[in-house]
Amino acid sequence: MDFYDGIDVYRDLTAIINEDSEPTSYRTLLQTADSLKKHLEGKCVVFHVCENSLESIVGYIGFLRAKVVPVLIHDNINRELFNNLLETYKPKYIWLPQDKIGLKGDASPVYRLGHYVLLKTSFNIDYFVHDDLALLLATSGSTGSPKLVRLSYKNINSNAESIAEYLNITQMDRPITTLPMNYSFGMSIINSHFLKGCSIILTNKTLMDRTFWEIVKSNKVTTFSGVPYTYEILKKLRFFSMKLPSLKVLTQAGGKLGKTLSEEFAVNCKQKGIRFFVMYGQTEASPRMSYLPSDYAIEKAGSIGIPIPGGKFLLEDDNGKVITDYDIVGELIYKGENVCMGYALTYADLCKGDENGSILKTGDMAKRDVDGFYYIVGRKKRFLKLFGNRVNLDEVEQLLRNAGYDCACTGEDDNLKIFITNNNDHEKIRSYISELMNINHAGFHIKYIEAIPRNESGKTIYYVLD
Repeated sequence: MDFYDGIDVYRDLTAIINEDSEPTSYRTLLQTADSLKKHLEGKCVVFHVCENSLESIVGYIGFLRAKVVPVLIHDNINRELFNNLLETYKPKYIWLPQDKIGLKGDASPVYRLGHYVLLKTSFNIDYFVHDDLALLLATSGSTGSPKLVRLSYKNINSNAESIAEYLNITQMDRPITTLPMNYSFGMSIINSHFLKGCSIILTNKTLMDRTFWEIVKSNKVTTFSGVPYTYEILKKLRFFSMKLPSLKVLTQAGGKLGKTLSEEFAVNCKQKGIRFFVMYGQTEASPRMSYLPSDYAIEKAGSIGIPIPGGKFLLEDDNGKVITDYDIVGELIYKGENVCMGYALTYADLCKGDENGSILKTGDMAKRDVDGFYYIVGRKKRFLKLFGNRVNLDEVEQLLRNAGYDCACTGEDDNLKIFITNNNDHEKIRSYISELMNINHAGFHIKYIEAIPRNESGKTIYYVLD
C-alpha cells in the first residue's frame, strides 16, 4: 500500500508538531488533506510552492492521495523563473502561501487553508499525464532549468520503505525539518517517517537561530539530517558540547562529506551513543541509493557504503564492460525500483512511461573495496553540489550567457568558480546568480580573466582554469 494511504492506520498518533509545539494527529492531517482533494479535478499537474508548514504538508499528502501530480518548488524561487516554468508545464492548479500570490496573478482561488491558497489557472490543459506519474522534482538545484525528474508511485514508496528499513525507523522517532521539503532529501525524510507513523517536527528556522535548538530540546527530537554544509555549521556551533539527550540518529547526504569531518562526527557520535549514517543518492533515485551502516562509520569513513535494501550497484569501464576487480574506478550504475521514469522538459513529456527500466547511470566515478563498500572518486559529467543542491555547470553558464556575459564555470562541491571577461560587473553577477540559484554568496566565487580559453573547435578548455 502507498505510504500516504497506509498512514490512516495511525489515526490518533501525532503526525505533525509545529514550531509552537502544537500537535496535529494523522486523523486530522488526512481529513484536511482529503478536504483539499475534493477541489481537484482529474489527473493533472499542480505547482506546489513549498515551505516546512502544516499547510504545505497537507497539500503534499492531499495531492498524492488524489493522484494529482505536484511539482515541488522552493518558496524563494525567482518570479521570472517561476513564470517560465508555468508556461513550460501549464499546471491546472497552484498551491502556495497567500503572500506568494504575486508570483503569478492569472489564476483564481478555489480553496483556502490557513495561509495557503489553491489557485486554478487559465491554461488550456491539452496534454495527457501518465497514470504512474506521482511527482515532479527539479534535478539541478534551483537554477530554474525546466528539466524535471519524473517519479512514479512505485519509486517514492519503494525508497521510503528501504530508508525506513536500514535506519530502523519506528514510531518513537521524531525527525526535525532541517531541509526544505521540495529538496529530494527533505522529501524522503517526510515519506519514510510518515510510513512508520512518526511525529515530524516542522520548522523553517535555521541552525543559526537559537529558537531552532529550543524547538529541538522542547520536542525531544531524535533524528537530525543535513548536507555537508550543515555539518560544517554544526562543528562551528560546537555541536558536540551541546546537551541533546533525546538525539539518537544523525544522517548525512546531499554531497560528499570530507573524510576528516566524517571521522570526527563518527567518533563523537559513537561516544554519545548516536547512530551516524552517511548516505548517497540522487533525485533520479527518489533519492537514496546507498548508506554507510553506523557500525562502519569510523572504519569506512569516506565511503558511501553499500546499496540500500532492494538496490544493486555495479561499475562499468569506458567501454560499458562490468568491472569485477576491487579498487578499479568506473562509472557507478544503480539498479532498483526507486529509479525514476525519466525526465521531462515540457508538459508534452508528462505522458511518457518508464524510460529507464530501473537502471540509473549516476555519472559518478567510483571504486569498490574488498569488503564491498563503495567510494566516489569524481564525476563523469559537469555537476557539483552547492549546500546539497546539485548544480549543472553548463546550465549556469547558459544563464549567464543569456544575460550577456562571456563565462566559464568550474569548481567542486560548495565552491562554484565563475570566470568572466567582464571586469566591472562582479557585484551585478553575484546578485544575479544568488537570486536565481537561491544560494549564499559564500557558495561561489567570481574571477576576471581576459579571455575564455578555447580550443580550435571553440570548446572551453576547463583544465587550464584555476
